[in-house]
Amino acid sequence: MAHYTLKATKDTVHLGGFSHLLNPALSIDSGDTVDVETYTGYYIYEKAPPEFLTPEFLDICQNLLPERKIAGGPHLLTGPIYVRDAQPGDVLEVKLEAIAPSLPVGFNAIRTGWGALPHQFSQPALRFIPLDLANNIAEFPPGTGIKIPVKPFFGILGVATPETSRTSVPPGYYGGNIDNRELQAGSRLFLPIFVPGALFSIGDGHSAQGDGEVNVTAIETSMNGRITLKLRKDLKLTTPIAETPTDIITMGFAQTLDEALELALKNTIDFLERFANLSPEDAYVLCSLAVNFRITQVVNSPQKGVHGMLPKSILSKAINL
Repeated sequence: MAHYTLKATKDTVHLGGFSHLLNPALSIDSGDTVDVETYTGYYIYEKAPPEFLTPEFLDICQNLLPERKIAGGPHLLTGPIYVRDAQPGDVLEVKLEAIAPSLPVGFNAIRTGWGALPHQFSQPALRFIPLDLANNIAEFPPGTGIKIPVKPFFGILGVATPETSRTSVPPGYYGGNIDNRELQAGSRLFLPIFVPGALFSIGDGHSAQGDGEVNVTAIETSMNGRITLKLRKDLKLTTPIAETPTDIITMGFAQTLDEALELALKNTIDFLERFANLSPEDAYVLCSLAVNFRITQVVNSPQKGVHGMLPKSILSKAINL
């Protein structure tokens, strides 16, 4: 298996969305590992402090080519990565080997008309939040002694679809802006593939986020990671699932939380039928007894997210995905 380094440059990132027409930033074989660099803050870089900026990031912000700007979303994504022999109907396994902030600062933004309380908090606000990377904490508000653990993850992990232009804002069956804080180093994400090569992109680094991401952003952070991409022709999925060291994670995305919960529940029942050999009714009961359904995010219009946490410790035998 080969190992690659994919730096974020104006030639290897794209802004605002996904498209199967984008030229790949890198082509790899199944099982190869990639050290990947991501930047965040394209639309606020002119207001950022010096420690938030690097020459490479400034070059991206000032010289990104029009063809790398896709669909109006705010996210800078590194990629796409083309996986040779990947075909529609296959599954891409994304193993998150390592994730770490690359800069000692992130930002949080309130945007007019966004968030869970857009009428109460209607004025835009931008905060830059220092990160104590030696101790893995962020103090907020400054001077209060409130210390938030730094638990980094990538908000966006997604593959391309046959659409020529798809915004990076909502999540969906392709992954995308999942914003699931459980997807930290040591976890795996399984994404259905819809176009040849999969065309996987990654970005939207978060140093800390609460379930819900209620004001529309986390501590948004330029992030480095190491990922292993593996082609799974033995696995068939229609929606993403994930695995952490302790849990299986199912997902539901819809325009309301009720609908998202219903989808996450149905996906959990389907999973238990398929991989634990339970009847639909027994799976339904088990979900009520032992599965924790959590709000992933409520702000990525028009799709809200709910995820189900199935503890692997309760299962009678290991499930090997």
